[in-house]
Formats: sequence, structure tokens, C-alpha cells
Amino acid sequence: MNDAAKPDWDALLSAFNRHLKMNIVAWSDGAATVTLDIQDFMRNRFGAVHGGVLATLIDAAGGYAGNFCPHPGRRRISSTISMTTTYLAASKGGRITAKAAVRGGGKTIYVSTVEITDEDGTLLAVGEASYRRAKGSETLDGVPVE
Repeated sequence: MNDAAKPDWDALLSAFNRHLKMNIVAWSDGAATVTLDIQDFMRNRFGAVHGGVLATLIDAAGGYAGNFCPHPGRRRISSTISMTTTYLAASKGGRITAKAAVRGGGKTIYVSTVEITDEDGTLLAVGEASYRRAKGSETLDGVPVE
């Protein structure tokens, strides 16, 4: 999708995720793809991407996968209940991509799985998280953006 046709999904990012400069590149009911360009402050003492950055990306992408809202001016939100992260490879940086999919759940609680890869396709981390949707976010209708 070219930028001209892309909805303004990034306006729906949290202030924290905007600060990190996350970018939602694909979003549909039950799926989300989020990218992040690694900046120097996101590295650990060894120069690799900090594990907390990967965990944050897992949390965000998994949440977005369960909160798609097709109606402009409306949104869906949720809170993380639990999350597991497994680190598989180190990355020095560049652009990393998180692909998330909802794997199950119901109206209020859902579970997403997430895979993070680097620009070379190396699998850096996998995660799974459970989320609770806020009141009014149980359906695709969502709630008005305030």
C-alpha cells in the first residue's frame, strides 16, 4: 500500500509508541504488522537491540492485532493481562518488523502471537500475550476517539 492510500493509523498509536517512532504498516481484524527503525538509545551495552525494545514491540503489535477498527474517528483499546517473550537472536539494528495475529479468545479477552524479524529475515524473538478489551471495544464499532 502506498503512503497516499494508507489510513492514518499512526495517529492511533500511544504516545510512548509514537516516541519510539513505531509505524503500523498493515492492520486488519485479527492481524497487525508494525515496524521500528532502531535508534542508538535502543541498544544494550553490547550494541545489540535491547530486549526491552523487542518486548515492547511484541506487546504493541499483539495489542493492535486485536483492536482493529474500520470506522474513521473511532478506535478500540485493550490492556495487556500477561505476556511471554522468547529471545532467539541478537540484532544490531536497522528496521525490525513485528507480525502479530490473534489466535483465540472471545469478546473481551483475546490472545495474540507475534514474531519479530530483522531486515535479513532473521527471527529475533517470538511472543504471546493476553489482552482485555476496554468497555466499548468488544466489537469492530469501537468507541469515539477523544
